[in-house]
Amino acid sequence: MNILQVNKEFARKNQEMLKKHNVKAIDIMGSIGAGKTSLIEQLVQKLKQNYRIAVFKGDLTTTIDAERIGRHGVQVVTINTGRECHLDAHVVSKAVEKIKIENIDLLIIENVGNLICPAEFPLGTDKRVVVISVTEGPYMVLKHPFTFMNADIMVINKKDLAKTMKIDTKQLENQAKEVKPNVKVAITNALTGEGVEELIKALEL
Repeated sequence: MNILQVNKEFARKNQEMLKKHNVKAIDIMGSIGAGKTSLIEQLVQKLKQNYRIAVFKGDLTTTIDAERIGRHGVQVVTINTGRECHLDAHVVSKAVEKIKIENIDLLIIENVGNLICPAEFPLGTDKRVVVISVTEGPYMVLKHPFTFMNADIMVINKKDLAKTMKIDTKQLENQAKEVKPNVKVAITNALTGEGVEELIKALEL
């Protein structure tokens, strides 16, 4: 059994465990600087009245982003991966042991900032979200098609900078739908919260 098959088996076990405890789980992928942490902060602020939330924050070495999220009054577990460029299902299963799973309804996992490796390592979540920002240019979908094939929802973030960056968000959306026709799309400004309700609707929360 190779490493990808081993990961799929851990992901299957994670999914069974989360389902057993009626916990919805979301894996949020994207490059460094795309706005994943800001987006999670917005989700936490809007959803914490209705859901008991825990957040797993994947990071190479620091706890900076985890501390930002923790200020919103939810459980946060930092998963430092060292040199590894993605989370895998096994490390997520170990992180679950650090929380009381019976005390949460929603688990949000921020993957390590990378648009390549996380796609091949499902974590056992209900939904996978990929976040790109308009500041990354017009070709992120075309350059990383496998990540978008493995996502249920694409977020196009930093919409307020689209005109300045000369980015057509509709073109990015069309590119994603060519790669995966049924992908849902939300266009956001994670700093102001604009568009986050669209994302919540796409997440079926």
